[in-house]
Amino acid sequence: MVNYLLKKIGYIIVSLFFIITITFALMKLAPGGPFTSERKTSPAIEEQMKAAYGLNDPIYKQYFDYLINAATFDFGPSFKYEGQQVTDIIKRSLPYSLVLGLEAIFLALAFGVLFGVIAAFYHNKSGDYTVMVIAILGISVPSFVLATILQYIFSIQLSMLPIARFDSFAHTILPAVALATTPLAFIARLMRSSMLEVMNADFIKTAKSKGLSGAVVIYKHALRNAILPVVSYLGPLVAGILTGSFIIEKIFAIPGLGNEFVVSITNRDYTVIMGTTVFYSVLLLFSILIVDFIYGLVDPRIKLSSKGAKA
Repeated sequence: MVNYLLKKIGYIIVSLFFIITITFALMKLAPGGPFTSERKTSPAIEEQMKAAYGLNDPIYKQYFDYLINAATFDFGPSFKYEGQQVTDIIKRSLPYSLVLGLEAIFLALAFGVLFGVIAAFYHNKSGDYTVMVIAILGISVPSFVLATILQYIFSIQLSMLPIARFDSFAHTILPAVALATTPLAFIARLMRSSMLEVMNADFIKTAKSKGLSGAVVIYKHALRNAILPVVSYLGPLVAGILTGSFIIEKIFAIPGLGNEFVVSITNRDYTVIMGTTVFYSVLLLFSILIVDFIYGLVDPRIKLSSKGAKA
C-alpha cells in the first residue's frame, strides 16, 4: 500500500511539473502583457512595473523561480490587484467554489444513481423512458444555456429564487443545479447500464430464488456491484464540476475561484491564471488518487497493489 501510494504521488508530481511548464510557456507566448490596457501606460512606468515583478529577468530565471515558488504554493503577487498575493485570492474565493462544487457533486451522485436504478428497475417501461429523456436533455443542453433558462424561469418569471450573488443557501440552488445536470445525466445512463448488467447476473437470480424482495435484491446485492463504474466516473466528475464552475460562477456573479480565473484571463493577470491552473490541477490529480481508495472501500475484493494495479 505504501509503495503504491508513493508511486501515485510520484506520478502526481511529474504531472504537475509538466502542467506548470506548459502553463508558463503558454503565458509567455500569449500576445500582449499583464500591463496592456485600454489606458496606455508610459514606457518608463511600464519598465518600472516589469522590473518590480521580475519580468525583465531572463526567461529561464523566471521559469525556475516560479517552479521553486510553486512547489511551496507561493504563486507570487497579482499583477492587477495591488498588494494582494495569488494565494490570498485563492483562499478568499475557494470557499465559494467549494460549497458550490460539493453541492453539485451531491446532486449529481444522489439523483444520478437514483434515476439510473429507477430506469433499470422499470426497464423498457415509462419510468425507463422518462429517465432516458431527462438524461438526453441533460447531456445535450450546455450548462450555461441551462443556467440562463433557470434564471429566467425561477428568478424572473416565478420570483422563487435569487438570480445571482452568493449570500445564502437559496443563492446556491440554481447554480448547483445548472452545474450538476450534465454529470447527473451521465451518471444516470452509466448506472442504468451497469444495473441492467448486474441484474442479469447469477447471484442476483439466486437471491431472487430465495424469495428476497425486490428492494432487498437491489439495494443489498445489486447496487453495491453496479455502482463501481460510477465510482470510476468520480475523477472526471470532479474535473467537469471544476471546469464547469468557470462559466457558471461568472453567470451567477459568484466570487469563486472559477470567476477569478475568468477575470484573470480578461485582465491578463498571469500569476493568477497560473496559480489557479496549478491549484485546480492539484485538486483533480488528488481526486483521482482518492477514487482509487474509494474503490477498495466500495468493494473489498479490489486490492491496491504496489504495481498500481487492482486485483
